[in-house]
Amino acid sequence: MKNLIPSFIRVPFVFFIIFGLIEYLIDSGENPAFIEYPMIMLFLVLVLIILVAIEAIVGALENLKLQNLDAEAKARFLADKEKRFEFTWWKNIYKKLTKSKPIESEGEIIIDHNYDGIKELDNALPPWWIYAFYITIIFAVVYLVRFEILDGPSQIEEYETELAEAKTAIEEYKKTAKDLIDENTVTLLTEASDLSAGKTVFELNCVACHMADGGGGIGPNLTDEHWILGGGIKNVFKVVSDGGRDGKGMIAWKQILNPSEIVQVSSYLLTLQGTTPANPKAAEGEIIWVNETEATIETNTQAVDSTSVIEN
Repeated sequence: MKNLIPSFIRVPFVFFIIFGLIEYLIDSGENPAFIEYPMIMLFLVLVLIILVAIEAIVGALENLKLQNLDAEAKARFLADKEKRFEFTWWKNIYKKLTKSKPIESEGEIIIDHNYDGIKELDNALPPWWIYAFYITIIFAVVYLVRFEILDGPSQIEEYETELAEAKTAIEEYKKTAKDLIDENTVTLLTEASDLSAGKTVFELNCVACHMADGGGGIGPNLTDEHWILGGGIKNVFKVVSDGGRDGKGMIAWKQILNPSEIVQVSSYLLTLQGTTPANPKAAEGEIIWVNETEATIETNTQAVDSTSVIEN
């Protein structure tokens, strides 16, 4: 291989093979591995230096060998070296693929036709073209038998099948992809690990307004049954995600928290319902949330007897 490929091709070829293997073997996310891990960058630089050094040493050894040769041997060595850079291997492959005649031999295949001085050569069809033509014939026969004789599925049937498979795959993916949750698909989390994670998010982001025990401060009391924008996991998720009332509600946390964190903190704060905080804030809101199955019951706090059931 060394005698066939010059160093200015051989060095980058080997380098990019090593580079490609590193990128394939190391999962670095969206960024290339050499950016994500600086040590890989140093390793690649070292590899490049070693490759260049090897080529330089080989070149120096050839020059040393050349100096020790007599005039005739030196001429043969230089002629052989020049011949190596003519890419004779590629020329041989090209000849086999095209069966073309060199210009010097075109006289052997010239046809007697002469059109205003324009002559015609009797060149053979290129083997690559003939093989491709045979492949198209075989493909056409297989296609005819498969779809016309054996009644294979039509393009519409294949499309509908693939569409159904894609929908199934999407639904399966959604079951494990927590960050695809929205207010329409969210469900209450009850696992201790999720509630613990939700508590951590609550303590980092929510206690300043709602207090550590949920009793309320700048924000409303989270332990009573009254809700300003509706209770239940779906309403709470939407409020935390999109923010509270315009001008006086809390910010939209979807700009800071991902959907999985929002559902965790929403599930956690619902566990504060019915607890007794140290300094509870007075109840706010006209919506009394009963439970997740009955959705919410909207009531006027000044006239509790007048109620109406609304969808959560």
